[in-house]
Amino acid sequence: MATFDVPTRTADPEAPKKRPAAWGIVLFLFLFFTLNFADKAAVGLASTRIRADLDLSATQYGLLSSAFFWLFALGAVVLSSLLRKISYVWGGALLMSAWVLSMLPLTVPTTFGVLLGARMVLGFFEGPAHAYCQSVIADRFPPHRRALAGGLVNAGSSVGPLVAAPVLTWIILTWTWHAAFVVLVITGIVWTVCWLGYTGAGPFRTTRGAAATAVEQDPNGRIDVPFRRLLTLRSFWGLVLLSFAGYLISSLKVSWLPAYLTDGLGYSEQQVGTLAAIPYVVAVVVLLSAGWLSGYLLQRGAPSRVARGVVTGTYLLVGGLAMILFTQMSPGTPQLVLVILAFAVNSVPFSVAFAGASDFLPAHYRVAFFGCIIAAYSLAGIMAPYGLGRIVDHSATAAQGYSSGFLIVGIAVCVLAVIGAFMLDPAKARADLERMSATASAKEGDRS
Repeated sequence: MATFDVPTRTADPEAPKKRPAAWGIVLFLFLFFTLNFADKAAVGLASTRIRADLDLSATQYGLLSSAFFWLFALGAVVLSSLLRKISYVWGGALLMSAWVLSMLPLTVPTTFGVLLGARMVLGFFEGPAHAYCQSVIADRFPPHRRALAGGLVNAGSSVGPLVAAPVLTWIILTWTWHAAFVVLVITGIVWTVCWLGYTGAGPFRTTRGAAATAVEQDPNGRIDVPFRRLLTLRSFWGLVLLSFAGYLISSLKVSWLPAYLTDGLGYSEQQVGTLAAIPYVVAVVVLLSAGWLSGYLLQRGAPSRVARGVVTGTYLLVGGLAMILFTQMSPGTPQLVLVILAFAVNSVPFSVAFAGASDFLPAHYRVAFFGCIIAAYSLAGIMAPYGLGRIVDHSATAAQGYSSGFLIVGIAVCVLAVIGAFMLDPAKARADLERMSATASAKEGDRS
């Protein structure tokens, strides 16, 4: 049984081994996620230049944006399983190295086919990123702090595009869109070197002793059920629905928001470099407020169903309603405020709701469990960008196409938010698993 918990090197091999400080790990994982979303945002920020260079229609660009997610689910499941066998230190280093190699072909003039293939490969290696981060956070923090720590890490999903929007836009306008990927490649290499230096690298594979210690310290470690039973829990499907709603917003945010501001609302490329960053600024505040509120409610004795499920669902519902409303308004400041609000709630499920999963999951199942959820919600990343592109191409005007597409997405987010919030109940899920485990143990005792 393996975990990500691997001690660092010490001068004396007989001395007690220390782990890197938990909040230091949070900082590195925050930067990890920042880069994860900066490279997602790069194609969206360069959408006008890419479409011009490669002569792409809106449908073709939508296909390119969705290509990132074609192998995302496969990567989430396959690589998450493999990452269980190695230390979290080397897991992070290998993922970042793979991202760097996947982006290298985009640093020079290329073709649509190469760009499509590179995005597919990058998506495969970014698939397990969320499961990896959440597993490390769950291992390092008690339940009432997981949502906040996870929120800080997930803030990288907003800070990445926030920093990328003005910086990469300037690089794209000053040089070419290829130069943006040169910067991302160099930054990824720097992160890997610093990460290995901070954590002390340590052994590649997880030691049995570390795994045993982690199991002993895991409050859910006594739960012993087949993994497939976890996928029958109502809370599992609640997590799927909530994260699917969040990723509908996320995938459109990184792929179509800059183009919508330009082609749909009439802002210039220079203005979009600033405007596209605003939803990410607000998203950081929204994400941290949701994480704090969830932890506060737990400490005040609120049911985990409320602290995890209802909090997540409420934030998503507000975002979905904002999206519906902005499609019915004329361009202007009120509409822009609603656009910002609609695209600011996307990461809440991936910190608050995912923290709810850690409340009932045994540690050795976390990565695989999160991998299955990621595989499910990644379908949103495949459908939404391509679907919106098709709607835009088949509408009388681009503005009309965007309005129709976002209206459909807004309604879907509201429905998924309500149903998902009702289904996610970590306390009940844990009780169900304990009952399953006790029943299985009793049957095993009878047979012996």
